[in-house]
Amino acid sequence: MESNIYSVNELHHFSSCYIGFRSLNSKSTVKLSQYSTFNGFSPRRLHPCPLRVGFRSNSPIIACNSVTEPETETSSPAAESPVSVNPVYVPTPSNRDTRTPHSGYHFDGTTRQFFEGWYFKVSIPERKQSFCFMYSMENPAFRRKLMPWEMLQHGPRFTGVGAQILGAYDKYICQYTEESHNFWGNRHELMLGNTFLANKDSRPPSKEVPPQEFNRKVLEGFQVSPIWHQGFIRDDGRTFYAKTVKTARWEYSTRPVYGWGNVGSKQKSTAGWLAAFPIFEPHWQVCMAGGLSTGWIEWDGERFEFQDAPSYSEKNWGGAFPRKWFWAQSNVFEGANGEVALTAAGGLRQLPGLTETFENAALIGVHYDGVFYEFVPWNGVLSWEIAQWGYWYITAENDMHMVELEATTNDAGTTLRAPTKEAGLAPACKDTCFGDLRLKIWEKKYGGTKGKLILDVKSDMAALEVGGGPWFNTWKGKTTTPEVIKSALQVPVDVEGIFGLAPFFKPPGL
Repeated sequence: MESNIYSVNELHHFSSCYIGFRSLNSKSTVKLSQYSTFNGFSPRRLHPCPLRVGFRSNSPIIACNSVTEPETETSSPAAESPVSVNPVYVPTPSNRDTRTPHSGYHFDGTTRQFFEGWYFKVSIPERKQSFCFMYSMENPAFRRKLMPWEMLQHGPRFTGVGAQILGAYDKYICQYTEESHNFWGNRHELMLGNTFLANKDSRPPSKEVPPQEFNRKVLEGFQVSPIWHQGFIRDDGRTFYAKTVKTARWEYSTRPVYGWGNVGSKQKSTAGWLAAFPIFEPHWQVCMAGGLSTGWIEWDGERFEFQDAPSYSEKNWGGAFPRKWFWAQSNVFEGANGEVALTAAGGLRQLPGLTETFENAALIGVHYDGVFYEFVPWNGVLSWEIAQWGYWYITAENDMHMVELEATTNDAGTTLRAPTKEAGLAPACKDTCFGDLRLKIWEKKYGGTKGKLILDVKSDMAALEVGGGPWFNTWKGKTTTPEVIKSALQVPVDVEGIFGLAPFFKPPGL
């Protein structure tokens, strides 16, 4: 079929120090700016100027035509795509500088109610379009739909693996299977994959493999790591409430820039050290607050090619999603001297116990020019006003700083699926990547008032979400963390260091 190709042919302009890469593939046909010989992208360690790596771009787009070969039954469609931007695959290294706690797969082998979900986003500022990849695993102790006698023993459970993409033009694709025999996840690193349909002569991968091997073995499926992402999925025809595409394929590399913490420091657990234990679920971890991705995505007859596109990843896991929640994220901003990455979220989360007791939990995390500004219930107070749709307003303060973000959208939004106890992978939230957001941070004066303005930036590509419910009206809330939990989280416990002394007892995922 005939497709359009959109290619970003110049490097991003970094704000104060330029970081270049030596060419790794001399056959690439991408035209580069005069300042670099970059043709691919190597996630090698950088020296010593990583604080001003740019998330913005002023690169032009070039459109051209290409022909995609018909699909065959002996090789992945992704292997037959025309190549002009050529991402370079490198196996995931151990001991990454930006690795966060809880990067691994948290399934502990028990039959308890459990899900884990992963989210990866690539933004293309030149096109004002984003691609959000969402993967989910439900009740992996059961590799297929439960039999009646199993439901009697364990109660109703939903099983399976899902792959969703919210992509350009607010279009959507979802492929889901109730079976998880061909899913794999690494216990301690952000690496996972699934084969929906294997080549009839091949065994599905059970770990990260080179892209050529993946293309030989997998007709429909995906694999993803902190620095590599590829796949091909086919819509399963179950979505009647959104504009869908029939197929999607992609292949891109990523250089992480921000994890969750100061650049050059030990990265943090997003939900605090208690997230190492299955108590206050669901848990949540931002794995990469900001990165730069290079590669291509084929979507509804168009091929989007990008270099150093702003990217992001996070995950959550536990018994079930919060009762209701909100979320905002962007690393495409205008108005800053350095680079900015924002993540904010909040939810109504059930506390452990025999009674149904819930807490308002929320946080804001901002990476700006290599420095991490953290606003969490155990170091301050957060407040919010979130409409049923279209308006997000969140403020917070800690001992040193104050933050405010306000976001709106005129986009109708797209309904997405999420793992639920009641219905499995079902419509549960609404998202857009067309949010207008303003973010401000101030120093905090001694008297608790706003001091010097540190940051004032805007984004017109913010990702915004509301989920769960009921949402009868605007949700006005404030963090209500019990004092005993707040005090516990303020204790600087190095859980990874403790379990490092006894690796055998280290929980999965940590």
